[in-house]
Amino acid sequence: MTFINDFVSAYGLTIVYAALTAIAGAVGVWAKRLIERYRDDKTKREVAEICVRAVEQVYRDLHGSEKFQKCAEAMAEMLAQRGVPVTELEIMVLCEAALAQFNGAFSRQSVVKCEDE
Repeated sequence: MTFINDFVSAYGLTIVYAALTAIAGAVGVWAKRLIERYRDDKTKREVAEICVRAVEQVYRDLHGSEKFQKCAEAMAEMLAQRGVPVTELEIMVLCEAALAQFNGAFSRQSVVKCEDE
Protein backbone atom coordinates (compact mmCIF):
# COMPACT_ATOMS: atom_id res chain seq x y z
CA MET A 1 0.00 0.00 0.00
CA THR A 2 2.86 2.35 0.70
CA PHE A 3 4.15 1.73 -2.79
CA ILE A 4 0.87 3.06 -4.26
CA ASN A 5 0.89 6.07 -1.96
CA ASP A 6 4.51 6.83 -2.86
CA PHE A 7 3.76 6.43 -6.58
CA VAL A 8 0.69 8.68 -6.45
CA SER A 9 2.46 11.34 -4.41
CA ALA A 10 5.45 11.30 -6.77
CA TYR A 11 3.72 11.00 -10.13
CA GLY A 12 0.05 11.75 -9.48
CA LEU A 13 0.22 15.41 -10.43
CA THR A 14 2.15 14.61 -13.61
CA ILE A 15 -0.46 12.02 -14.61
CA VAL A 16 -3.28 14.50 -13.97
CA TYR A 17 -1.50 17.13 -16.11
CA ALA A 18 -1.02 14.63 -18.92
CA ALA A 19 -4.67 13.58 -18.81
CA LEU A 20 -5.87 17.19 -18.82
CA THR A 21 -3.56 17.97 -21.74
CA ALA A 22 -4.93 15.01 -23.70
CA ILE A 23 -8.52 16.04 -22.98
CA ALA A 24 -7.83 19.66 -23.96
CA GLY A 25 -6.18 18.49 -27.18
CA ALA A 26 -9.14 16.29 -28.07
CA VAL A 27 -11.59 19.13 -27.38
CA GLY A 28 -9.46 21.47 -29.51
CA VAL A 29 -9.46 19.07 -32.46
CA TRP A 30 -13.22 18.56 -32.15
CA ALA A 31 -13.84 22.32 -32.00
CA LYS A 32 -11.62 22.92 -35.03
CA ARG A 33 -13.51 20.33 -37.07
CA LEU A 34 -16.84 21.81 -36.03
CA ILE A 35 -15.75 25.33 -36.96
CA GLU A 36 -14.32 24.17 -40.31
CA ARG A 37 -17.53 22.32 -41.13
CA TYR A 38 -19.63 25.40 -40.33
CA ARG A 39 -17.30 27.66 -42.34
CA ASP A 40 -17.26 25.26 -45.30
CA ASP A 41 -21.06 24.95 -45.30
CA LYS A 42 -21.46 28.71 -45.19
CA THR A 43 -18.94 29.13 -48.01
CA LYS A 44 -20.75 26.51 -50.11
CA ARG A 45 -24.10 28.27 -49.69
CA GLU A 46 -22.61 31.66 -50.55
CA VAL A 47 -20.85 30.30 -53.64
CA ALA A 48 -24.06 28.57 -54.77
CA GLU A 49 -26.03 31.83 -54.49
CA ILE A 50 -23.36 33.74 -56.40
CA CYS A 51 -23.17 31.12 -59.15
CA VAL A 52 -26.94 30.88 -59.58
CA ARG A 53 -27.25 34.65 -59.89
CA ALA A 54 -24.34 34.81 -62.31
CA VAL A 55 -25.67 32.00 -64.50
CA GLU A 56 -29.17 33.52 -64.54
CA GLN A 57 -27.70 36.82 -65.66
CA VAL A 58 -24.96 35.69 -68.05
CA TYR A 59 -26.54 32.66 -69.73
CA ARG A 60 -30.04 33.94 -70.45
CA ASP A 61 -30.24 31.99 -73.72
CA LEU A 62 -29.58 28.63 -71.98
CA HIS A 63 -32.29 26.61 -70.28
CA GLY A 64 -32.64 23.88 -67.67
CA SER A 65 -29.82 21.38 -67.54
CA GLU A 66 -27.46 23.60 -69.54
CA LYS A 67 -27.77 26.35 -66.93
CA PHE A 68 -27.34 23.81 -64.17
CA GLN A 69 -24.19 22.49 -65.81
CA LYS A 70 -22.70 26.00 -66.03
CA CYS A 71 -23.60 26.62 -62.38
CA ALA A 72 -22.09 23.31 -61.28
CA GLU A 73 -18.88 23.97 -63.18
CA ALA A 74 -18.52 27.44 -61.69
CA MET A 75 -19.26 26.18 -58.17
CA ALA A 76 -16.78 23.33 -58.41
CA GLU A 77 -14.04 25.63 -59.66
CA MET A 78 -14.67 28.36 -57.10
CA LEU A 79 -14.79 25.92 -54.20
CA ALA A 80 -11.65 24.12 -55.41
CA GLN A 81 -9.80 27.45 -55.47
CA ARG A 82 -10.83 28.03 -51.86
CA GLY A 83 -9.84 24.51 -50.82
CA VAL A 84 -13.37 23.51 -49.84
CA PRO A 85 -14.19 19.86 -50.63
CA VAL A 86 -17.55 19.31 -52.33
CA THR A 87 -19.35 16.35 -53.91
CA GLU A 88 -21.50 16.34 -57.02
CA LEU A 89 -24.58 15.68 -54.89
CA GLU A 90 -23.82 18.70 -52.71
CA ILE A 91 -23.39 20.85 -55.81
CA MET A 92 -26.74 19.70 -57.17
CA VAL A 93 -28.58 20.26 -53.88
CA LEU A 94 -26.96 23.64 -53.24
CA CYS A 95 -27.70 24.85 -56.78
CA GLU A 96 -31.34 23.78 -56.49
CA ALA A 97 -31.70 25.41 -53.07
CA ALA A 98 -30.12 28.66 -54.25
CA LEU A 99 -32.28 28.62 -57.39
CA ALA A 100 -35.43 28.07 -55.33
CA GLN A 101 -34.46 30.97 -53.10
CA PHE A 102 -33.68 33.11 -56.15
CA ASN A 103 -36.99 32.24 -57.82
CA GLY A 104 -38.86 32.76 -54.56
CA ALA A 105 -37.45 36.26 -54.17
CA PHE A 106 -38.22 37.00 -57.80
CA SER A 107 -41.80 35.78 -57.52
CA ARG A 108 -42.35 37.77 -54.30
CA GLN A 109 -41.25 40.92 -56.11
CA SER A 110 -43.68 40.24 -58.94
CA VAL A 111 -46.51 39.57 -56.46
CA VAL A 112 -45.79 42.86 -54.71
CA LYS A 113 -45.82 44.67 -58.06
CA CYS A 114 -49.16 43.09 -58.98
CA GLU A 115 -50.69 44.06 -55.65
CA ASP A 116 -49.44 47.64 -56.01
CA GLU A 117 -50.95 48.04 -59.47
